[in-house]
Amino acid sequence: MYMAKWTAKLAGLIGPRTLVQQGEIWVYPAQFVRMVKITVVGRVSDGLPIAQGPRYVNEEDDNISSYMQQAEFILEEISRSGSLAPSKMIIPVDDNHCFHYMVESRVCFIALCDSSYPRKLASFYLGDLVKEFEKFDKSLINKITKPYSFVRFDGIIGNIRRQYIDTRTQSNLSKLNAHRRQDLDVITQDLSTIVERRQQLDTLEKLEKAMAAPHTVSPLWCSGFLEEIALKWTPIATVALVGVVLLWSRLILTDGGFTVLTF
Repeated sequence: MYMAKWTAKLAGLIGPRTLVQQGEIWVYPAQFVRMVKITVVGRVSDGLPIAQGPRYVNEEDDNISSYMQQAEFILEEISRSGSLAPSKMIIPVDDNHCFHYMVESRVCFIALCDSSYPRKLASFYLGDLVKEFEKFDKSLINKITKPYSFVRFDGIIGNIRRQYIDTRTQSNLSKLNAHRRQDLDVITQDLSTIVERRQQLDTLEKLEKAMAAPHTVSPLWCSGFLEEIALKWTPIATVALVGVVLLWSRLILTDGGFTVLTF
């Protein structure tokens, strides 16, 4: 009786989707064991995504392409911030998913995980990717020009990811229990906050460019319509002006050095 109450309480704490009762045993359903769903590796220098891992898709992940776009947006923001960007961050996307990223040697490693996935395991996962990536020649990485063209690393991502699918393996449990008293010192910031800040910065940049631009004649006076009018009526106005001058010259009479105007 006590065990039943305890497991029911545990299921409530973890979430109704995570544990399923099979007789007297509570187990993880297969569809919720694979919690690392997207992995993207990119250069910080220019924000180019160069490698990606296998994507885990099920019925509930219809917007997996949207998550990929968000991962690329995060990479671009890290590239814009440069050295000001934190080396590690957790970015909640919605109630069910969050991004984890790690920057090492000007390369960013991003993983989309279920929100219930242990933060420490996500950090170990990214750390293992960093170790494998450092085995490659940096000059080779800098020569990559096309997105996701470093396919040699895609398979390595898949192999490492398989090691972190089941959080209950002895290896993963050891990682979770190691230094468990130490909290991960990682900044957490919502994706919506990052998007809003980017929009504000873009607005400020536009204002600064507008203020720095030299003052010019109003676009109204430089319009094609006024130019057409000037080309058409300028000769006519010139002829009319000459005619007026000749008319006035005939009305001027000069006598004894004095000029008499007759009207």
